[in-house]
Amino acid sequence: MKVFRLDQLDAERAAEQGAYLRFLKERTMSVGLYALAPGEADPQSAHQQDELYQVVSGRAYLTVGDETATVGRGSVVFVPAGVPHRFHHVTEELRVLVVFSPPEP
Repeated sequence: MKVFRLDQLDAERAAEQGAYLRFLKERTMSVGLYALAPGEADPQSAHQQDELYQVVSGRAYLTVGDETATVGRGSVVFVPAGVPHRFHHVTEELRVLVVFSPPEP
């Protein structure tokens, strides 16, 4: 078993001065914590893996392909591999758990 605390993961991510911290990589998936500040741009592009986002805190819009939705704490979103997507109009500090399957390189 592996147990993680979001507050510790967020502190580690911030110490590394990055928006993303991968904290788990297994044979069939990887998991990370992604963070964006209000007004911050999301530079990501389409990935080769399926993704599952779970918003832990914050509010923003998420555009996946040609669909846009408001997301906030408790939102869970599936993003198919190869589909362009990005968070935008972040209005509250955004913290998102990201699950990649298969694992990111």
